[in-house]
Amino acid sequence: MAKEKTRIKMSATDKAVTVFSYIFIGFIAIVCLLPLIMVVSVSVSNNTSVVQKGYSILPRDFTLDTYIYLFAHSGMRILRSYAVTIFVTIAGTALAMVITSMCSFALSIKSLKYRNVIAYFCNFTIIFSAGLIPWYYVCVNWYGFSNNFRALIIPQILNVFNMFLLRTYFEQVPVSLYESARMDGASYFKIWSSIAVPLTKTGMMTVGMMYALAFWNDWWNALMFVNDRDYFPLQYYLYNILSNVNAISSGRVPAGAAANIALPTETVKMAVTIVTIGPIIFLYPFVQKYFVNGIMTGAVKE
Repeated sequence: MAKEKTRIKMSATDKAVTVFSYIFIGFIAIVCLLPLIMVVSVSVSNNTSVVQKGYSILPRDFTLDTYIYLFAHSGMRILRSYAVTIFVTIAGTALAMVITSMCSFALSIKSLKYRNVIAYFCNFTIIFSAGLIPWYYVCVNWYGFSNNFRALIIPQILNVFNMFLLRTYFEQVPVSLYESARMDGASYFKIWSSIAVPLTKTGMMTVGMMYALAFWNDWWNALMFVNDRDYFPLQYYLYNILSNVNAISSGRVPAGAAANIALPTETVKMAVTIVTIGPIIFLYPFVQKYFVNGIMTGAVKE
């Protein structure tokens, strides 16, 4: 006997609302996508045409001269900066996730003594800070954050907002699981690694991506602590290229640069953007569902 398919009839109002919703969401998607399309278009356009006619969705006098300029003059340095950024992103995210998840798990245990006091002091650092000069002095003179990978990783291995977000996930794990594990002789470290972390994969993925994006996009720590080009991350190295191009175009020639040369000042800005965000664009579709689900789950506490 063939199974009868149940069809829900939509009223005219429901159909109109559905059509309007698709149109509206499509419009928002196009509005969000247009800037990216324009960035790609300008990066493969002729700089003179862009200066004379302005930006456009379609390339003006298609050319790859800007990318050739970037990689011909700084190809090995860019690859080196890519390697530094990839290492810092992987190592920093892994270390940050271990420390953040441990702190979050500890604060989610209601029997922890002075739990609220610790959370208060952590939250206090979001609102108030000691200032830039004391922070720089402590990092350089006390911890030796100068021209090394520690300077690019340690200053941001613990984000208090991420810690509180992850604590929300740990608090949703039934306490009975922890109590059963404790009765079986498991330590809190064993509970964290074998029960808490596996049951909060969505939250771990969400916070992990936040950390990865922060490490990938970071240039501030390099600006403050790094002078050796071998430790320049991608963002900071491309920032230097863009600064030199702008300086030459404005008549302020940096040391070692040739004067009176025409550089693609407008198109190089967009090419630098593409080189920077390219890997993130290709990676994001694979982790998008974890990121969206994590935000939605963490926003509601049962």
